[in-house]
Amino acid sequence: MINTKDNTDTAIIGAGIGGLSAAIALQQLGQKVRVFERASELKEMGAGIVLSANAIKALEKLGVADQVREGGSPVKKAEIRTPDGQLLVNMPVLKQAERYGTYSYLIYRPDLQRILYEKLAPDTVILGKKFSRLEQHQENITSMFDDGEIVYSKFLIGADGVHSRVRRNILGDSPLRYSGFTAFRGISRFEDDRFPVELGGGFEAWGNGKRFGFSHLGKGRVFWFAAINTPQGKLLAAQNKKQVALEHFKSWWGPITNVIDSTDEEDILVHEIYDRKPIKKWHKGRVTLLGDAAHPMLPNLGQGGAQAMEDALMLTRYLKRFPQDVEQALNKYEQKRIPRVTKIVNGSRMMARMMQLENPMAVKARNQLLRKLPDEVKIKRLDWILGYEV
Repeated sequence: MINTKDNTDTAIIGAGIGGLSAAIALQQLGQKVRVFERASELKEMGAGIVLSANAIKALEKLGVADQVREGGSPVKKAEIRTPDGQLLVNMPVLKQAERYGTYSYLIYRPDLQRILYEKLAPDTVILGKKFSRLEQHQENITSMFDDGEIVYSKFLIGADGVHSRVRRNILGDSPLRYSGFTAFRGISRFEDDRFPVELGGGFEAWGNGKRFGFSHLGKGRVFWFAAINTPQGKLLAAQNKKQVALEHFKSWWGPITNVIDSTDEEDILVHEIYDRKPIKKWHKGRVTLLGDAAHPMLPNLGQGGAQAMEDALMLTRYLKRFPQDVEQALNKYEQKRIPRVTKIVNGSRMMARMMQLENPMAVKARNQLLRKLPDEVKIKRLDWILGYEV
């Protein structure tokens, strides 16, 4: 039995981006932290993750921005095209970089997880620990795990993702909302003269109920994704993922089918995409949530990881400000964070509806609008997200 009653200030459930970021921030504060991860090895699922300016600013505060820049690829080109390759939007990425002091970066998600992990004190993360339930007492929080072990802490953070057990323990269950589309994600080594590796970045192509994205990832790799409108369950059990993706995009612009074809079957992931309706309270007693455990969002604004890191920094700020009053710290944390993430959750869902339009007339109207947008409007539309700094 593990008993950390006397030497653990904070226990964190989940060693994803949010959990590791919270552990770093709390260790910077001088707290003794332990992170419990259900996986037996530290291997983040997923492919590429975009880190926009607000995420880079958070990583700077965590002390790992330089490593992320070295390990990832700057987004110096970002286009939106039609399925046959016609240009709709050329995003003003240079103007944005000048405005915010940094490019956005794309990095392999396991590389980001490793960078965060290596920033922590040795033995902070304990693997193979599947959280079961918790009990709150006057002196401590008791966390119980499926293997029978028990951990004591003064404070507990649930950073255990969209299917959070900590959330279920303190707030009960709430239904997931299916986005209406299923995502294919792939990693490959692929070259195309139209998108040189030195330039970084890439493009998205928007069609009728389908969308494809391609971008450099760093270290000679590219990341691609496909979002396909489909009923729940229809594509999840696809036996030949590459063939299914090729069939859906067989008539699309050249680089699209080429990069899918260059990808090994085992390097393609298929996930149905969900969020939850935003809630107005994330904590109970001395237990709180952050990241996807608190506010799972669709990926259409590229903010899942960024918002988890912002949560971690803001939570630490208020724990530092109110060291003897955790309840007040958690109330302040929620007052600051919930309005922002609720707006992003709702904004991501609204973007999904626009991106995944199926009606041909609606698609035509959307494309005409996109072609006419001036750079100033493109920048201003996202300024409240990208220009934010904790």
